[in-house]
Order: sequence, then C-alpha cells, then structure tokens
Amino acid sequence: MLRETTNSGRRSASITGVLLIAGLVTGIFSVVPAVDGSDYLVKAFTNEDQVLIGSFSQLLMVVSYVGIPILMYPILSKYNKGLALGSVAFGIIAGVFIIIGVIILLLLLTLSHEFSKVGTLNVSYFHTLGGLLREGRDLVNHVATTLAFVLAMFLFNCIFYQTKLVPRWLSVSALIGAALSILASLLFMVRFIGLDVTYIMLNIPIAFKQLVLAIWLIIKGFNRAEQHSVPN
Repeated sequence: MLRETTNSGRRSASITGVLLIAGLVTGIFSVVPAVDGSDYLVKAFTNEDQVLIGSFSQLLMVVSYVGIPILMYPILSKYNKGLALGSVAFGIIAGVFIIIGVIILLLLLTLSHEFSKVGTLNVSYFHTLGGLLREGRDLVNHVATTLAFVLAMFLFNCIFYQTKLVPRWLSVSALIGAALSILASLLFMVRFIGLDVTYIMLNIPIAFKQLVLAIWLIIKGFNRAEQHSVPN
C-alpha cells in the first residue's frame, strides 16, 4: 500500500510538472501580434493562420489550467480539503475564461473578414466594435483568467508550504510570484499600468517559478517523508 501511494504521488507530480510546462508553452504560442497591433482590422484577416494557431494554443491551455488543480486534488485534499477544493474551483473558472477569450479572438477574426469586404465604408463602426472586442479580450485574458489561475496556484502552494511536499523555498517563492502577478492584473484592471514592461516584469517571477516547480516535480517529485505523514 505504501509503495502504491508513493508511485501514485510520483506519477501525479510528474504529470503536474509536464502540465505546468505545457501551460507556459501554449501561453507563448497563444500570443497573436496581428490582433495586438493598431492595424488589427487589416492584419487579423491577412494573418488568419496566426490567429487560428493562437486560438488553438489558447484552447490547449484549458488542459493545463483545469487539469493541474484537479490532478493535485486527491493528494492535497488529504492535508487541507478546503484549500484543495478552492484550487480546483479557481482552475475551472480559469478554463471557462480561457474559452471566452478564444471566442472573442475568433470574433475579431470575423470582424476583420467583414472589414476587408467593405473597405472604407463604416470605418468608425468597425473600429468601435473592434476596440470593444479587444478591450474585452484583454480583460478576460489578463485579468479574469490570470487572477483565477494564479489564485488556484496560490492555494495549492499554500498547502505545499504547510506540508513541505516540496521545499519551502520553492513554495514561498511561488507564493511571492503569485502575489506579484495578482498585483499586475489588478493594476492593469484599474488602468494604472498597461500591457507594458511593468506588467511583464511583475509576471516574470511566477512564470520562472512555475518552470522551476515543474522541473522539480518531474525530477524529484514530492517529499516522500511528508507525503506519508498525512494528518489524522
């Protein structure tokens, strides 16, 4: 039974690590410069493949964002069921927002298609609608989705800190990175910062710690002694 529990925990740790890296990679490929530029109404249509690849990559993020807390739940719920359940809930919420973001991105592509047909007619209408869609996409991607997933990570890193399933320096640094990422989203939401260097710098720590945690879980797994010291 002990060996079976250890093997199960090792397998869950490795898969979680892979999903963390997959989330980072798909996040990079989900960036769509054609939509982010000022001439997006023209470039979205002329760079349709880029938009579709970005949409597909963003959709794949759902697997990581939802899968990680669900995969961790059987292990973490033994230590703190409330935090583990909260992590799953925020992960699912993040997945829903990701899908909404994909829908908005595809709507921008459709709008660009229509704009290419009418030329200079009703330009103000297309710019107004496009501006609203881009604003909505930014809020969904960089506020709603980010906050939900970062909160999911924050909760299960709280359990990591309490239980020492991973070294405390790793869980503490992940918690600090999560706090900075939450701050970035909130500052962006109130328009104190934009999607600029400040926003990127505030999000680099959590991305780096996510990568380090992923590598640790794949190579080392959970602390075996702590994994078997489940509180009664």
